[in-house]
Amino acid sequence: MEPLDPNTSVKSTDAAFRAVTVLQGAAESGQAMASHVHRTHRSGWMRAGLLGANDGVLSISGLMLGVAAAHASPTGIFAAGIAGLVAGALSMGAGEYVSVSSQADTERADLDIERKALQNDSAAEHAELRDIYIRRGLDHELATQVSRQLMAHDALGAHARDDIGITEALTARPLQAAITSSVSFTLGGLVPLLAGILAPQEAILVIAVVSFVFLAALGALAARVGGAPILRGAARVLIWGALAMGVTSAVGALFGAVE
Repeated sequence: MEPLDPNTSVKSTDAAFRAVTVLQGAAESGQAMASHVHRTHRSGWMRAGLLGANDGVLSISGLMLGVAAAHASPTGIFAAGIAGLVAGALSMGAGEYVSVSSQADTERADLDIERKALQNDSAAEHAELRDIYIRRGLDHELATQVSRQLMAHDALGAHARDDIGITEALTARPLQAAITSSVSFTLGGLVPLLAGILAPQEAILVIAVVSFVFLAALGALAARVGGAPILRGAARVLIWGALAMGVTSAVGALFGAVE
């Protein structure tokens, strides 16, 4: 038997070590890819919640600033804030429920159309699904196999997802949207309302400052949850918030001057 070459042994060991390292890196990369988090499934309630809170802050702060600029008494400012809070919460809930219910009705109507089409002409629906996958990059044979297997598993679900565009994550939920909007509007509207109650003599300044801080926090939170740049989200909300509060204050001051 010939003696082993030490250089060959070292090279083999190095090659084996590199192979193990590469495999470990691939495995870790695969785990990292598998553990990434999507945010689309939160878009429904997140949109309703953040929109409601943002609307609550802007509506109530704008209303109270406008009334205060018209030289109303602290009692009048407080009454306007309470009335706006109750009306806004109910309006947000009702409006969101009606809007999302209309979306849900449309989704159900489309699913009924697709269900009847599957019952009446399954072959045509299979061809339609196959062609969708071909346009997305699959070859004809693979697209045929995929569409056949998906339709055998859940034909309506496959067409709802890939033909109509209805997914479980984005399905309309009217009651959830209504409750989220109403509650979040109330919580957001309480911020300027409490600020005005706690500092009645400096209501305009305190309401404006507190509302700006809260709006910036909401914008940053929305950006953080949605995976967007935080500063951009905060700045966007602050700019529109300042514009809204400035206009309502100017209107109130104009009516106060007329009186």
